[in-house]
Amino acid sequence: MRTSRLEAFSDGVLAIIITIMVLELKVPHGHEFSDLIHTTGVGLLTYLLSFVYVGIYWNNHHHMFHLVRQIRGGVLWANLALLFCLSLFPFTTAWMDESRFERTPVVIYGLNLLSAGIAYFVLQNVIIQQQGPESPLRRAIGADVKGKVSPVFYLVGIFSALLIDRSGHVGVGIALACFVGAAILWVVPDRRIDRVIREHEAQG
Repeated sequence: MRTSRLEAFSDGVLAIIITIMVLELKVPHGHEFSDLIHTTGVGLLTYLLSFVYVGIYWNNHHHMFHLVRQIRGGVLWANLALLFCLSLFPFTTAWMDESRFERTPVVIYGLNLLSAGIAYFVLQNVIIQQQGPESPLRRAIGADVKGKVSPVFYLVGIFSALLIDRSGHVGVGIALACFVGAAILWVVPDRRIDRVIREHEAQG
């Protein structure tokens, strides 16, 4: 089957995820800037981080399916697994926000990031297997350095929150820094994929 229905469905789910996250933000009780910081400040930061992650997945998903013409059932299920992991972002983000970055919610958020990364990796490889040895997607991702480095960031963050300064917030701070670092790593676009997309479209 063509990819258009899968892409449309995925776009709709990601839009709903972002909508749910923004609806979780608390409206300040007062009318001063200090009221905004006190009531919504932490929520805005966690929303921004998760929004960036959803945006990264949407962007990469969009680029990836530019290199795919037809799909089979395995891709559909792998895509659903990715959407399931991403659909948990509103819950894990809200829990981390409401707990004010307590250890367990931060660990669960890190596990959510890790599971989404693994699901995307699986989807990517299912597509490559279906495309065969001359897969344009395989050529586009190359060594996939960022894909291999990202889980390391997530794991370091998770274990830091679990094992470092368990009675304080040093480990949690390291974990959040790792999560932000992984997001920054992916915000920078990968020009190789754009180049292969242009070549693929020129040939098509």
